[in-house]
Amino acid sequence: MSESFRSMLRSLPDFPVDLPVFDPATAPSAPADLFRDWLGAALAAGVRQPHAFTLSTSDAAGAVSSRMMILKNIDAEGWHFATSRASRKGRELTEHPRAAMNFFWSALGRQVRVVGTVVELSAEASAADWDERPSADGSPNPTWQLYAVRPLEVEFWQASHDRRHVRHRYDLPAA
Repeated sequence: MSESFRSMLRSLPDFPVDLPVFDPATAPSAPADLFRDWLGAALAAGVRQPHAFTLSTSDAAGAVSSRMMILKNIDAEGWHFATSRASRKGRELTEHPRAAMNFFWSALGRQVRVVGTVVELSAEASAADWDERPSADGSPNPTWQLYAVRPLEVEFWQASHDRRHVRHRYDLPAA
């Protein structure tokens, strides 16, 4: 059974021939600008939930966990997401304020990886984010926290059907 499962996995297609071409020489100097361009391309291609990403955090002992999140904004503070401070990820961010975000748009063969330190944004910004949620019931949530990942590295990855994938990495100074 294990061999047939392995064979089935190996037979699945990797990437189609008609993927976008990415030339790192044409990339803007700011990773947020390139991300906005790629997100726009994902929207134009009809990618569902292109603002969804995997967030990976770790606890004080280094045990890693991942889950899907939604990008809220990108600004001078960093790349925003929100959760309850009482959740597992909230507790992990308190213990070890570093995280990795990974966006993947399979239809375009693209992914973006963001790694950095995490900061809590203001109580006012967190309350405003809570109020803007589609499921917000009008009552405040005192544990709701808006966070920002302040990137130390951002890597853009463009797949190619011939497996000559293109990577473009920005290494950024600590804020």
